[in-house]
Amino acid sequence: MRNPATLDEWLAHCERLHTKSIDMTLLRVQLVRNRLQLRFEVPVVTVAGTNGKGSSCAMLESIALRSGYKVGLYIKPHLVHFEERCRINGASLHAEALLPHFAAVEAARQDIALTYFEFTTLAIMRALSMTALDLVILEVGLGGRLDAVNAIDTDCALITSIDLDHVEYLGDTREAIGFEKAGIMRAGKPAIVSDPVAPASIVRHAEAIGADLWLAGRDFNHSGDRQQWSWTGRGRRRNALAYPALRGANQLLNASGVLAVFEALRDLLPVSAQAVRSGLATVELAGRFQIVPGQPALVLDVAHNPQATAALAYNLDQMGFFPRTHAVFGAMHDKDIAGMLVRLLPLVDAWYLCDLPVPRAAPAQELARLVQATAASRAPVLTTHDTPHQALRAALDAADPADRIVVFGSFLCVGGVLKHGMPRLRAGSGA
Repeated sequence: MRNPATLDEWLAHCERLHTKSIDMTLLRVQLVRNRLQLRFEVPVVTVAGTNGKGSSCAMLESIALRSGYKVGLYIKPHLVHFEERCRINGASLHAEALLPHFAAVEAARQDIALTYFEFTTLAIMRALSMTALDLVILEVGLGGRLDAVNAIDTDCALITSIDLDHVEYLGDTREAIGFEKAGIMRAGKPAIVSDPVAPASIVRHAEAIGADLWLAGRDFNHSGDRQQWSWTGRGRRRNALAYPALRGANQLLNASGVLAVFEALRDLLPVSAQAVRSGLATVELAGRFQIVPGQPALVLDVAHNPQATAALAYNLDQMGFFPRTHAVFGAMHDKDIAGMLVRLLPLVDAWYLCDLPVPRAAPAQELARLVQATAASRAPVLTTHDTPHQALRAALDAADPADRIVVFGSFLCVGGVLKHGMPRLRAGSGA
């Protein structure tokens, strides 16, 4: 049987290999890793957490690139194209360049049925391992302890904010989820926790294995005003820093953890003050409180759990006055959708609810019922649509130039409005 010839064919092949999309164990990945002789000869930073992982990865990458290092990044999920998941020196690896690594994983796995995520993770990590790099950044997909990325030993673990998500796999308390995230720590290696209220389970695990634990508020902290901010760590202070180009009040927490990573790795990867400033000032990451110029204003945010939507609501509230806010929303049915909606309901005047192209997604009609139920006595204005793009067009038809549209929820929702290119907005004209 011939191997697939294109990336799309490989991805379709990966989807057929395992009866489950998620199968929590490291054993299969470790076996194939060993067959591939997959390892890294340069420092590896592994990033886990409920929210803030992608932003933290982007800041790590941006600062390291500004320092002159060659950087490989595995980040997920993608918004439009799969290749977004593998970046080398700030650019996505071309699909054709990934094909030999998919073929190598296929040859190595033999009779092992890998999940889609396990197979693609191994292929991307192999691509990074065979590139001349100075730093590799690996974002965890789900949890940490049993995630495929954890088959690689990290030189520095970064754990971002912890909240309830994927409770069917990780547990239904912050302590249980914290324990799963703590699984990426390694004995004797720095472990940075940027959540200002770290679960006790993380601290206990770090102490049990002998990790070098850095806690926000104890080992590093930040302060600032409207113009600039400062960071203090173990024996070092960085002053007059530019605010991250990624918008949102939560980004300072992420940036503070990122600076702690570089402080912990200063002997391996020294970075200058100018690299920190310029890296933070120029960092880019689509879909994280991303404001698209035009009329009406458009905000794209992949907030897909209550903690993230609470941050989104706060950031929207800080934008100033808009006569009306229109929300395009799509989500997976296994998320705490009611917990997400309650944060945004006071700010949204009209809802445009959309289907998403995967069986796991909540149908638009189900979202409509949840919006109505969560709104209680209020009677929300809502419509349902087959795709995120159609929902955005409907919002644009209804919006005035001075209004605001926010597209949030699943990556597939935000990606659905970006797949045709960045929208050019003009109220009443569609997207």
